[in-house]
Amino acid sequence: MTLIELVIVIVLSAIVVSFMTRLIVIPIDAFTAQKQRAQLGDAADGALRLIARDLRSALPNSVRTQVNGNVTALEMLATVDGARYQDNGPLSNTALSLDFTAPDAAFSTTVPFSQITLPYSSSNSYLAIYNVGVPGANAYALANVMTPTGTTITITAGVTSNAQLVTLNPAFQFSFGSPAKRVYLVSGPISYLCNTSSGLLTRYSGYAISAAQPATAAALIAAGASSGLVATNATGCQFTYASGTSQRVGMATLVLQLASNGQVIQLLEQTHLVNAP
Repeated sequence: MTLIELVIVIVLSAIVVSFMTRLIVIPIDAFTAQKQRAQLGDAADGALRLIARDLRSALPNSVRTQVNGNVTALEMLATVDGARYQDNGPLSNTALSLDFTAPDAAFSTTVPFSQITLPYSSSNSYLAIYNVGVPGANAYALANVMTPTGTTITITAGVTSNAQLVTLNPAFQFSFGSPAKRVYLVSGPISYLCNTSSGLLTRYSGYAISAAQPATAAALIAAGASSGLVATNATGCQFTYASGTSQRVGMATLVLQLASNGQVIQLLEQTHLVNAP
C-alpha cells in the first residue's frame, strides 16, 4: 500500500465516520430532549396536582393570591375534617345546641367528624363556621367566624354515633350560623411561593395565621413556617383565583412553566372550589 492510498483510505474513513456520527447523534439528541421534556412535564404535573389537592380541602373562601416582584404567592386555610352542628331547632336539645347569641363552650354534632380519632383534643387547631372572606366574616381575622389561636378544642363521642360532643376552652361566640349547619376543623394556613428568580416552587405550613398575606419566604419563616421543595427550574408562575357568584363557587387557575437545558414545558390546572359556607 502506497502513502497516497493510505491517505485516501483515511479520508474516506473519516467521511464515513462523520456520516455515521450524524446518524447516531441526531436520534440520541432527540431522545435526550424528549426525556428532559417528559421529566419536566412529570415535575410540573406533580406540583400542580399537589396544589390542587390542598385547594380542594381548603376552608371555603380562604384562598388568596398575591404577586410580589418575582414571587407569586398562594395561601389557603387547610381543613382536617368537617361536620354539621346542632342548632336550636324545635326537636333539638337546647343544652347541646350551638348558641350564637353568647359565648358557647359546648355543642353537639348531627353529622359527625369522620377523619379524626376520638377522643380528639388540640390547642393548635381551629373551628370555623360561615367564613365568606369579607370584613366581619373573614377567618384570617381569628374572630367572629373562627376560634382564636390557643383555643383548646376537644371532640368526644356522644350518646349516638352522629352526636359527638365538641367543647371549647375558652368559650367562643360564632357570629353567624351556616345555612347548611357546617362546621370545619382547620389545621392552619398553607402557602405556596413560586420564585422565578431562584426557580423554586416551595410549600410552607405550620405558621401563624395573619390578617395580611405573607408573600416572602422570610415572612413565612419568621412566622414559624416549615418548608418543603415542590419543584425546581420554575421560569413562570401564575396563580389566580375567582371567587365566583355570591361566594358559592370558585375557580383557581394555576399555570406553571419549567425549563431546563433548552427544554420548556408549561402546564395549566384549573380547580373548581365549592365555597358554600
